[in-house]
Amino acid sequence: MHAPPDDPLAIRITAVETVVVNAEMRNWILVKVRTDQDGLIGWGEASLNWKTRSVVGAVEDLATMVVGRDPRDIEQLLRIMTKHSYYRLGIVGTTAISGIEHALWDILGKSLGQPVWRLLGGKVRDRVRVYTHLGLGDMRSVYETFDATAVKEKAAAVVEQGYDALKVVFVPYGHHLTVARERRQVDGLMDALRDGVGPDVDIMVDFHGRPASPAAALQYIEVLQPYDPLFCEEPVAPGDTEALRWVSEHTSVPLATGERLVGLREFLPVLASKAIAVAQPDLNHTGGLLEGKRIAALADTEQVGIAPHNPNGPIAGAAALHYAVSTPNFVIQEEMSGAVSWYDDVVSTPMTREGSHWLVPDAPGLGVEVDETEAAKHPYRPEVPQSSAAVLPDGTVVDW
Repeated sequence: MHAPPDDPLAIRITAVETVVVNAEMRNWILVKVRTDQDGLIGWGEASLNWKTRSVVGAVEDLATMVVGRDPRDIEQLLRIMTKHSYYRLGIVGTTAISGIEHALWDILGKSLGQPVWRLLGGKVRDRVRVYTHLGLGDMRSVYETFDATAVKEKAAAVVEQGYDALKVVFVPYGHHLTVARERRQVDGLMDALRDGVGPDVDIMVDFHGRPASPAAALQYIEVLQPYDPLFCEEPVAPGDTEALRWVSEHTSVPLATGERLVGLREFLPVLASKAIAVAQPDLNHTGGLLEGKRIAALADTEQVGIAPHNPNGPIAGAAALHYAVSTPNFVIQEEMSGAVSWYDDVVSTPMTREGSHWLVPDAPGLGVEVDETEAAKHPYRPEVPQSSAAVLPDGTVVDW
């Protein structure tokens, strides 16, 4: 690596470290960037389910490219980490970059005494609409609730907490065709859900890419349509833009996708196809805030809204908040603040919720502080393999 030119006003990165916090069913990978300025550190997040050790290793590899450089040169550091890595990085490497990039924005904001949203273009809204899941973020409730009574009760609990929007994941693990029993199951679950929350609470249904064909996806969407979903997410597996476009041409229900797309390059064909109403970049996985802003800008030209994916930890939530405050075509934000009972003990965050909205923060940087003593109480553990249930009765392995 070439040494950066001398600059008496520069701030230098001295180390890039990770702190892994086990949040029961997932690990949070917190990224800490140290500088040579006393007390000036940045925090980011690079959480990626079932890839914890791989991402930590990728952060360590990338650290050698940025140590000694000025953390405020965010665009330049991103180019160094992507272009000098030579091989395309994929989800693991891009997640590592995202976590480092969050921390660079945190440092920049702190060095200027400004919240990150102001540096991303300034405020375009006075509050940020959010939604959560069944169980208020408890991962078992999110992925393991297939009983109509439980769906209704857990949804009512979400609404009682002030939310006016929620997401469910109850499309069956599937194959290339659906059967009548499975369609009746989905209809019964959605009927109970709508009955429990009433007509004015927005419901999003995450298909998780489980249908193995556009025809199967469309059959479920037709069942859901009478219940007026806000959108149906990932009706087909990511990467098949033609299948997604076909589904969109056969329904009036808005479609969404994007959590498994990496960077603007992978969003380009989807946005150009006019197949979706809502794009869902994950700011932890798609390259960070700057790449997220580029995706949003292109989506805006294609008349597509933005609803970032975020089932991750507290620093990811803080980054999403600053992004939402400054992004004009933002629609709604996923949040998981109830994922564990000690969520706020490890990290203090700027997210203040009133009803179904976050308020705009004013603290410098991302506005987060990490208690590393508390974090050490929840060390790394291998994550629960939730995908192990994605097996059909005959033994066929299908999409989780």
